[in-house]
Amino acid sequence: MTRVLFASSEAYPFIKTGGLADVSFALPRELRGYGVDARVIIPKYMDISEEFKNKMRFVKSFNVQVGWRNQYCGVFEMDYEGVPFYFIDNEYYFKRGGVYGFYDEAERFAFFSRAVLEFIGNMDFKPEIIHCNDWQTAMVSPLLKSQYAFNMEMSGIKTVFTIHNLKYQGIYGPEVLGDLFGLGYEHMNPSGLEFYGDANFIKGGLNYTDAITTVSDTYAMEIQDPYYGERLDGVLRDKSSNLHGILNGIDYKIYDPSTDTNIVRNYDADSASEGKTTNKLELMDMLNLNRGSDVPLIGMVSRLTDQKGLDLLERIMQDLMKNTNASMVILGTGEQRYENSFRHFESMYPGRLSVNLKFDNKLAHMIYASCDMFLMPSKFEPCGLSQLISLRYGTLPIVRETGGLRDTVTSYNKYTGEGNGFSFSNYNAHEMLYTIERAVELYRDKKTWDSIVKTAMKEDFSWKKSALMYKSLYNKVLNNSL
Repeated sequence: MTRVLFASSEAYPFIKTGGLADVSFALPRELRGYGVDARVIIPKYMDISEEFKNKMRFVKSFNVQVGWRNQYCGVFEMDYEGVPFYFIDNEYYFKRGGVYGFYDEAERFAFFSRAVLEFIGNMDFKPEIIHCNDWQTAMVSPLLKSQYAFNMEMSGIKTVFTIHNLKYQGIYGPEVLGDLFGLGYEHMNPSGLEFYGDANFIKGGLNYTDAITTVSDTYAMEIQDPYYGERLDGVLRDKSSNLHGILNGIDYKIYDPSTDTNIVRNYDADSASEGKTTNKLELMDMLNLNRGSDVPLIGMVSRLTDQKGLDLLERIMQDLMKNTNASMVILGTGEQRYENSFRHFESMYPGRLSVNLKFDNKLAHMIYASCDMFLMPSKFEPCGLSQLISLRYGTLPIVRETGGLRDTVTSYNKYTGEGNGFSFSNYNAHEMLYTIERAVELYRDKKTWDSIVKTAMKEDFSWKKSALMYKSLYNKVLNNSL
C-alpha cells in the first residue's frame, strides 16, 4: 500500500479559504478507497472550531529549526470520515485570526515546511511520497533534497508538487534562504530558487520535486505560455515532460441535489424541472426578486476579483438587463471596486438583481439548485469548482474557454444536440453578452433546455477518475518510470 502524506496550508472541514481546502480532503479520502494510505497534514490554526479541537489527540512535541530559531512544534491528530489528519501546533505562528496575509508569511510557512519533514522523523508513519501544494509547502522539496538526502529514514522519500494557482508564488528576498531555511546561496541560481534577484518558493518546488501536477489539462498547457505563466513559463516549458494536468473533482456527497439539506426541494436528473422550479421560486422570495417560474435566473458564486471576469460583467450589466428578461443573483466578497459597482447596479434594477456581499454556504447551495444558468467569465481558471457544482445541480454554466472551464464545459451545438452548457473564447464583454443572450433565448425552448440539463446532471466529475490518475502517477514516481 502506497503511503502518501498530503501537505497543505488548509483542508476542509477544518479551515477553508478556497478550492485547495476541498482538494486536501476529498482527494485523500478518495485515494484511501483505492488502497493508498493517504494522510493530511496542516497547521493548527486558531480559527479551527473548538468542536474539532476538542476531538484532536495530542501525539508528541519536538523542536523545529527555522534558520537560527529553535521553535516548539506540537503534533495533534484526528480522523475525519476515515482520513487521518495531523495538525502542526505553534501558537506564535498560528494563533492568529485568519489564515494568510501576515507580515511574516515566509517565516510561518518556512516553519510549517520544516515541521512536515521533522514530523516524519519523529512519527511512526513514514510516507513514501510527500504531496505538496502551492507555495506554502513548495519548500518541502528543496529542503528534503538538500538537507535530508543523507538521512537513512528520509533518503528514499519522493515528492509530488501540485500548482493550484500559479499567480501566488511566495517571492521573497534572497536572504530568506539562510535566515529561514539554513540554505546556502548556491541555491540562488536558475536551476534552484533564483527569480529576478529574489527567492521564489514555487520555483524551488518545481525544480526540486519528482513530479509536477496542475489541476486541468488546459491549465497545464496555458502556464507554459507567457500570458498565463506568471514569469515561470520558461521553467514550466523545460519541465513539460514531467508536468501532468489532472482535473480536480468535487465531493459528490456534499454536492448532491437529491439529498442536499440546504435546499428546499430535492431532485435528480429525472425530476430536475419541477425541483429546480420550486427552489427558484423560494430563492426569489428570499431575495426579493420578481417572482416567476418562466424568468431565466442567472447565478454567480465567486470571489469578486479581476481573475473572475467581473470587469466584463460590469461593462454589459445594463445591456444584459435591457436586452433580456433575465434576473441575476450574485454571492461573494472581494475587491471594494466590484462590491460598490454591483451594489449600484442592484439599486438600478430592484427585483431583477440581488447582490449578497458575504459568504453563506446555505445560500450558495440554494443558488446552485435554483438558478437556470451559472456565469463564470474568468480571465484564467486553473480548474474551477463552481462550474462542476452547477453541472451537478443542472444549472447550465456559461463560461470563458480557459483552464478547467474549457476542459469541463462543452458548448451546446444546436445541430448535433451535444453540449452541457455555453462558452465563449475571447476575453471580450460583448462576446460574453452574446453567449448569455443565446442561452436566454434557448431557455424558452423547454424541451431542448430540459434535455441539456439532463445531459449536464449525468456528467461524472467526482474524484474517482482523478484519484486513479494520481495513484498511477504515485506508482510511476516510486518506480522512477516517468
